[in-house]
Amino acid sequence: MKRAEELEKIISASSVVTVTVHTHPDGDAIGSGCAMLRYLRLIKGKKAALIVPTAIPTSLSFIAEDGEAIFSFSDAPQECQEWIAASDLVICQDCNSFSRVTGVEPYLRASNAKKILIDHHLNPDTESFDLVISKIDISSTCELLYWTLKEMSDVEGDLKKLPQSCLDALMTGMTTDTNNFANSVSPSTLTMASELLAAGVDRDKILNCIYNNYRENRLRLMGFMLHDKMTIMANGVSYMILDKITQERYGFEYGESEGFVNMPLALAKVNVSMFLTEEDTKFRVSIRSKRGFSANSFAMKYFNGGGHEQAAGGSLYFGKDISSPEEAESYIISSSKEYFAE
Repeated sequence: MKRAEELEKIISASSVVTVTVHTHPDGDAIGSGCAMLRYLRLIKGKKAALIVPTAIPTSLSFIAEDGEAIFSFSDAPQECQEWIAASDLVICQDCNSFSRVTGVEPYLRASNAKKILIDHHLNPDTESFDLVISKIDISSTCELLYWTLKEMSDVEGDLKKLPQSCLDALMTGMTTDTNNFANSVSPSTLTMASELLAAGVDRDKILNCIYNNYRENRLRLMGFMLHDKMTIMANGVSYMILDKITQERYGFEYGESEGFVNMPLALAKVNVSMFLTEEDTKFRVSIRSKRGFSANSFAMKYFNGGGHEQAAGGSLYFGKDISSPEEAESYIISSSKEYFAE
């Protein structure tokens, strides 16, 4: 039985559905989450909600529509717990395990509902789910969901049978996860984009919402980080640390540093780029690399994380990995020198 057929069978047998995505949701998480939510509610007629562990960044809020059943666990934990408890199906997207759904994880694991994982990251937790739809050599969860939905019996390859808002969300998530077709692009990715354009998706409008809708603070922060905070080591590793003082200085909002980690890779001498954002108990770490340099294994070995070969993330915990935020720079220098030998 094809995975799409299994998915449809489980969905058809359900009544109340929780869709959830990883913490600090990006465009792919929100795009795939909203696309699935709209398919469940508008095509399947299900009672469904999208639960995000932390609030959707303002810069990506355009993906969600007013009045949609989207709840942030950080803002409404009790409501989210009650929804999960009432659900007979949980669909987890754009993360390889419940451990990436910070805060919500114990309630998801405790649920007796059927559980489905739809994801494109390495090492999916197959043991915790009744159905796993996983493909790591694909651009995004949005692309994986796109091809899956096309196989459903109520779509049968005809995109006109899907809500336009569903198609828009899929295009948005795929665009952000490929950095506007700059990485992780395969022939299937371009085919998806072409078919969505033919189906009426307004890509120009989406691009304007993604890239031309920021606050002035973001641009000024970007200039400061590149001019004053970017360090380039002799071994080709670049790093920037967005500390709490700088966040306060520029009125930083979550999501406004999206894409900063990619910028140093424009330099010929940079092979690996790191961007660290200080939080209350840790640094959130983003790592990008050029071919031949593994962001994934570097993140796994030194930063409690992982991801894709050229795009990974993790965390650097205070009191565990480093004693204080001030030690982050020396930790980066020593670990990168050890891993990416000069």
